[in-house]
Amino acid sequence: MAHPEWTHCWRLEFDESLKHDCQKPGWKKCIVSTGARYKCTTCGRGWSSNKVRVACHMRLSSGQGVVKVRPFCQNCKKCGDAPMEKPSIDSENIKILMKNLVEKIRIKCYNEDVGKRSKPFRRFDGQSPHEPAHCEACMQGVCPRSQPF
Repeated sequence: MAHPEWTHCWRLEFDESLKHDCQKPGWKKCIVSTGARYKCTTCGRGWSSNKVRVACHMRLSSGQGVVKVRPFCQNCKKCGDAPMEKPSIDSENIKILMKNLVEKIRIKCYNEDVGKRSKPFRRFDGQSPHEPAHCEACMQGVCPRSQPF
């Protein structure tokens, strides 16, 4: 018997206005994590983070699925009033992120019991600790600094 998700069409949309805890009625939410790099557009400084959070809101209706995603930004700790920068996620981590997102869809939209199987992402060697004052996810309360990813 074919799985129902194989007959449904899903669409991925980036939505910069997405707020993790403000989903519309009928939408389900989740957070997926990855490692990525950032680059300051003011000074050119680059850094990596293993605490990149991506908010996802998903809905399945009449055989059509939509996932709205928004990666959280970080800003440079060296620049005053530095803008929030979007993460650059390499293709290996994008593939893992998508597998983890599909797993969340199976759980939340199809009520499947897939167990705890999240795939680990490729981590970066970080010399600096995570800095909540420069992390948009921390500012919005969706970056559990005290918990390992």
